[in-house]
Amino acid sequence: MNKEIRSPIDRVSLVEMGPRDGLQNEARMLSLAQRQVFVERLVACGLQRIEVGAFVSPKRVPQMADSAALLEALPRKGATRYGALVPNLQGLQGAIQARVDEIGLFTACSDGFTRANIGIGVEESLVRFAPLVAEARRLGIKVRGYLSTVIACPYEGPTKPKRVAALAERLLDLGCHEISLGDTIGVGTPGTVVPMLDAVLHEVPAGRLAVHFHDTYGQGLANLLPALERGIRTIDCSVAGLGGCPYAPGASGNVASEEVVYLLHGLGMHTGVNLEALAATGQWVSEQLGRPNGSRVGQALHARASHPAAETTQGDHHAG
Repeated sequence: MNKEIRSPIDRVSLVEMGPRDGLQNEARMLSLAQRQVFVERLVACGLQRIEVGAFVSPKRVPQMADSAALLEALPRKGATRYGALVPNLQGLQGAIQARVDEIGLFTACSDGFTRANIGIGVEESLVRFAPLVAEARRLGIKVRGYLSTVIACPYEGPTKPKRVAALAERLLDLGCHEISLGDTIGVGTPGTVVPMLDAVLHEVPAGRLAVHFHDTYGQGLANLLPALERGIRTIDCSVAGLGGCPYAPGASGNVASEEVVYLLHGLGMHTGVNLEALAATGQWVSEQLGRPNGSRVGQALHARASHPAAETTQGDHHAG
């Protein structure tokens, strides 16, 4: 790696996906009150971009029911921006009424995955998005385009980098202010991520891109490094590694926010996030969901907080 990651003042923007992409794939549902506490805790950690819900059918995604009520209940202070996923015009209208700051539109690089997820092909999804983007922009609401299966599709196999680049450019031309490149099933390695990023960056500036890596094979952090080297400074992540993908069996959640913050701070990069508070929030939500904490950094910090003397006495038990 011979490219420079850091600049003199290097800030990375984190988009916290836990309350939406994370919770919608968890078996246990949180109440509206629990979801509100969850988001408020994330705000207190210093996270300024949080995707909090989705305006989709509650029958299809029951975990996202009451997203409008959640947005209306959340405090509006500081620079925090709340986002929500919007699949159609009806969802957009609901999001607008709930005073959303940013909407997310979803498509993918493969027809098979797009049909499984939203019932239509890629081309039709782009046609559907056009009036949604136009209306959101007219109202001053930023639009984020999610482009999934950028490395591979569970139905159609590997994705060609040129395909990703062409669709990312179309989302940009459509009016999306940012395109999130998603390795939805988490099969990517730096060897497959690099050619994809280079192809996309030929068409779309780094400042308009985000990366969204699932950690199914433990490659999430490794895949972040070539993105950082190429000037991408927006990263999607999910506290405690929440989530998965219902259409990709075995896919784990997004790379854990705690891991991302630990890595970035170790590189001397700025996030504005309090790692200890974030780890405590990850532990809290894991307990609420009755699931193990999916963040190794979170586990380590929780253990240290629970047994503060352990680190000072550790050497006595492992002298060699």
